[in-house]
Amino acid sequence: MRLNSLIQRDQSVLCVVDVQQRLAPAIVNVAALIERHQWLLAIANQLLVPVVYTEQYPQGLGPTVNELNGLLASAQKLEKTHFSAYAEQHVREYFSQTKRQQIVLTGTETHVCVLQTALDMQAQGFKVFVVEDAVGSRRESDKRLALQRLRDNGCQIVSSEMVAFEWLHRSATDEFKHISRNFLR
Repeated sequence: MRLNSLIQRDQSVLCVVDVQQRLAPAIVNVAALIERHQWLLAIANQLLVPVVYTEQYPQGLGPTVNELNGLLASAQKLEKTHFSAYAEQHVREYFSQTKRQQIVLTGTETHVCVLQTALDMQAQGFKVFVVEDAVGSRRESDKRLALQRLRDNGCQIVSSEMVAFEWLHRSATDEFKHISRNFLR
């Protein structure tokens, strides 16, 4: 099946990369990054979009930030040591089992783990959407360069609102009214 360029909730997985306690304080504008994750995760949970999250060497970088714990309760956690999550065999197996071809990527750091994961997944035929307002790095210049490189390599750079509205697809539903009332301002 050929997918169009819109994000389809029945074909996508939200993948949160390494938003971890010991790394978070070093990320530029981390409070806004965490808020965007909370918002997007709440909508994904409401719309039953599968969520997976990774932790890079949690013994050193700590677990995922506490602010996301409740929203990740039903998500699949995947630990990793490679910078690219997709370099890990168990991560490849997870995505193979989902049968979904669209990956909505968020997390840290944009120029390291997010970039390498996105490029590896793009090379394997996934349609990758990197959420610009839900990725971060220690330096803004690294984030900017990474987003340009991702774009140059065929990844779609999107906003969290673009993701939500594309998952919703139309407004004439009770589901849209609920999401609009609770999440869209």
